[in-house]
Order: sequence, then C-alpha cells, then structure tokens
Amino acid sequence: MTILLQVPVTSASAVADSTATAAASAAAAQRLGLFDLVAKGGWVMVPIAFLFFATLYLIIERWILISKQGKVDEGFVDNVKDMLLQGNVKSAESFCKNQRTAAGRVFEKAIGRVGVGTNKDIENTIETVGQIELSRMERNLGYLGIIAGIAPMLGFIGTISGIIRIFYDISLTDNISVGIIAGGLYEKMITSGAGLVVGVIAYTGYHLLNMMIERFTLKLEMNAFDFMEVLQKPTETARVR
Repeated sequence: MTILLQVPVTSASAVADSTATAAASAAAAQRLGLFDLVAKGGWVMVPIAFLFFATLYLIIERWILISKQGKVDEGFVDNVKDMLLQGNVKSAESFCKNQRTAAGRVFEKAIGRVGVGTNKDIENTIETVGQIELSRMERNLGYLGIIAGIAPMLGFIGTISGIIRIFYDISLTDNISVGIIAGGLYEKMITSGAGLVVGVIAYTGYHLLNMMIERFTLKLEMNAFDFMEVLQKPTETARVR
C-alpha cells in the first residue's frame, strides 16, 4: 500500500516577499525623524537653531521693508515734473510726502530746496537723503553675512568635538568596532549639515536682498536724473521759480 505524504511547498516568490517585508520593517524601525536627528546633534544644535530662526526673521523683515519702501510708481517723477512746470511746488512736495516711500522722501527734501538753493544744492540733497534711505534698507543685513560665516563653523565645531569624544571613548574601552565609530560619527556630522543649511539660507538671503536694494538704487538714480533735467533747463527753471 502506498502512503502519500503532502508537504507544503513554499514558492521562491513568497520567500522573497517575506524577506523584503522583513527588511522594510527593519528599515522603518531604524528610520529617524527630523526631530530625532536634531536631538542627536548635541548642544551645538541649540545655537544653530537660534541662528536659523534669526535668519528667517531677518530675511522676512527686510524683504517686507525693502519691497514697501523701495516701491517707485511708473508715473511718479512725471507727475512731480508736471507739478513743478506748472509752478505747483507745494503740491509736488505734498504729493511726494504722501507716497510714504524712500523715493518719496528723497524728492520731498529735494523739492523743498527748489527756489531756495542752487541746482547743485538740490543735487547734493538728493544724494544725501538717498544715502540715508539706502542705509535704512541695508540695516541688519550685516547680521545675515555674519550668520552665513558663523553657522557652518559652529557645525564643524560640533562635528570635531564629537569625533574627539568618540576616540576618547575608544581609548577608554579599547573597542574599535566599526559600528561604534560609524554610529557616533553620523550623529556628530548632523551639526555640520545643519550649520551648512543655515549658512546657505543666510548667504542666499543676504545677496537677494542686496539685489533688491541695487534695483531700487538704479531706479532712484534714473528718476533723479529726470528730475534734475527739468531744473537745469533755463526756460523751465524760470517757470518753476
């Protein structure tokens, strides 16, 4: 009599699937979140985090101010020129004051010199007030430049101090396991990565904001040239005064 034994057969695909599932589960268990990575960076992450939030504040605050104060309407100087040619000096001065922008304040002071000082005095007034307004826009931008240099250095300090600590522990335990070295090293290199990220953000923000200021400076110089051109024409100057 023949007895048939039925043995369950596991296919190769099923084995592969189970192996992949187990590997994925292990990887998920070892995956670190952003907060976990930051926490493993050590004490150096505290000043780096402070620099990060300071960078965001400075970039946003300066961007809002420069966008608002650096605004120059297309017909701004044309309206001022028309008012001056019609002899409405006070109206032109009030119009500039109501702009509540850097360009408005520059030409408000310049118009205040019309009929009182020479054209050279008016030109000097534009240059002086323009420099004051540019200095207001550039205020605190230097901090972004400092952060762009300090943040990466802090990150490197954290990494170097961590490496020193790793080798000090190895000297005490006499254990040079690759796992111990790699495990401690990746944690300490988090500070370098964080410092570089903050430095790049600060560096980019610094130069983008300076580009905005340069564009405003160019507009101001063009408008000042058009404004002075009106005053330098004898026939028109006589009408203005």
